Formats: sequence, C-alpha cells, structure tokens
Amino acid sequence: MATENTTTIYEEVRKHYSAASRSVSTKYGEAVAKSFGYTAEELAAIPAEANLGLSCGNPLAIASVKEGETIIDLGSGAGFDVFLAAKRVGANGKAIGVDMNDDMLERARKILESQPEEVKKVVSFVKSNITDMSSVLEDGVADCVISNCVINLVPAAEKPKVFKEMYRVLKHGGRVAVSDILAKQDLPEQLVKDVAMYVGCIAGASKVEEYETWLKEAGFKDVLIIDTKSDLNVYVEIGEDGEKKRSTEAKNDLCCGQNLQNCALIPAASEESGGCCGANKAEPAFQKQGEGCCKMSAGVSSSAGCCGAPSSSSPAPSGCCGVPVPAGLAESLSKTDLNEYVGSFKIYALKG
Repeated sequence: MATENTTTIYEEVRKHYSAASRSVSTKYGEAVAKSFGYTAEELAAIPAEANLGLSCGNPLAIASVKEGETIIDLGSGAGFDVFLAAKRVGANGKAIGVDMNDDMLERARKILESQPEEVKKVVSFVKSNITDMSSVLEDGVADCVISNCVINLVPAAEKPKVFKEMYRVLKHGGRVAVSDILAKQDLPEQLVKDVAMYVGCIAGASKVEEYETWLKEAGFKDVLIIDTKSDLNVYVEIGEDGEKKRSTEAKNDLCCGQNLQNCALIPAASEESGGCCGANKAEPAFQKQGEGCCKMSAGVSSSAGCCGAPSSSSPAPSGCCGVPVPAGLAESLSKTDLNEYVGSFKIYALKG
C-alpha cells in the first residue's frame, strides 16, 4: 500500500469500515474492549451496539476528562468513545464524533436517536476527513481530542495534517489522548503492500519517532508515547461469541471472522480442515472476492456476502473482508506474531 495513491487508500478504508458498520454482534466487541482496558462498568454505561470491537486501547483512560469540557473523537465510528465521553463531560459539556464514513455516521446517529434527551444535548456526529475539519469545527473549540486506532489508517503523506488539525481545534492548554497501533520496527515488505493489512490497521502503522516529530512540528509539547504491551492477536483469538478460541480455531478461522484483520491474519487451513474458504482440501485456501468465503461457517449463509457486497437479505458480518488474501501471505503470517512488529500505544501531548 505504500505506493498506492491517497484516493485508493481512502476508498479501501471506506469500503472496509462500511462493512464493519453492519456488525450485529456485541459479545465480540465487549471482549475486545475489555482486553484493551475498558471496564465492565464503562461498557454497561453505553449502548452496546456502539461498540464494534475496533479499539486498540482506551484513550479516555489517559484523557482526564472533566465535567463541562468539550471532547472531540477523531474517527468516531459508531460512537463508542463518544458516548463514554458524554458520561464524563455531563450536561454542560460536549462530545463530538468526527468520521468520514457515511455508514458509520448513520449507525451512530441512529443509536443517538434512541438515547435520552440529556444525551442528545451533549452528543453530536459530524462528517469530515480528519486531515481537514475546518468546514465542521472552528479553531480552539476542544479541551481534549481523542482517537482510537484510526490515525494509522491515514495515508503516510497526510498524517502530519491530522496533528495540525488537532492543534487547531484545541484550546490553549488542551490535550491529545490517543490510542493507536504503531510499528516497533520496519514491517516486512509483503505485509506493507497488502491492502487487507492496511485497512486492518497494521500495514499503515508509523514509528514512534514519526509520531513524536509530527506532534512537535504541529506545536505540541510534553509528548508522551508508551507501549501498552497489549496483545494484538486478540482480534483473531476472540470469537463472535466473545470467547477465546482454541488455538486451532484461531488459526483456521474462515474469512467471515468477527474482526477487521481476520482475512489478513488467518493462515491457510490444514489439509484436514479443507482450507479457508474451500469445501475440501482440493480447493484453494483463499478464494477470489465474492466467491462465498462464508459457506463453511456454521450458521452463516454463503449469500451473506462475506468477501463481496452483502446480499439484500443478509447483513454482512462484522469485520467482513473486502479483499482476498494470497496464500503466501497467509502462510507467512501464520508463523508471525504481530506483537513482534506492531504494538498498541498510548499517546499524550499538550497544546502549548
């Protein structure tokens, strides 16, 4: 993906997260969130359908949110962290979600419609690319800007713009509290070039020193970036029911896995299991897009559109893969611990 133009990257991200917006499972999202530090009390305080299991950390844990503040969430998705922030800012505060994806915004706003009036007065969702929010947000309106596993999806050449926009919308003395996946070392070329790994928040990961440079160049001070040591393999190891899979199940999971990375991370299944998408061992481990990757998944119809567009009668499962994965890449990843290359980091900085 490093050589792809920004338009292509944004389109792939849009398609992938539009599919994610149709998720109907809540157990998976709850399990992933807990693995990244959200408490049972926090999860019980917000609409369950706002949590799609897309977190890689808990930015609110380091945000020190106070009553009456204005919090802006970049890449807010279905509103998970926005609704949590609303609880903390209270009736006199504001929690604003920013997202470029129409399907995510539609889901978030639908959830908001079902909330009490006191929540509706605090929460709002606006459409914008996070590299330029000038059409929806004025200068100096926020006390804190948060983001959860989103900035890594922005094309590398445009990432500095995100930090400049953070600085612009923050009040003097305002703070940044971000959770994101960053690279611990140079990523293998095969991984970097894979579209599925990019939209799965892995291939687009930047290095710690790059984040430090972009934050400081934007004007921030007291920059703090810490590896949380969280296990990123959780996305593959947790099943749709929220339970941890047996190791063999995690390895041989099908394309209809409950998370955004599954299609990129699953190795080709063994001969005994008949391959990822095939009905028997004679079929290729990964079929072409739209050729019924779901057909072996118990209780899931092949018409659900796992690797292609969803049918009109069946909702796409959460994290449905939009691209086929070469068997060679899958075999390589089956021998690779993602934690060796990338990690979940918490990023904090102040506007001087």
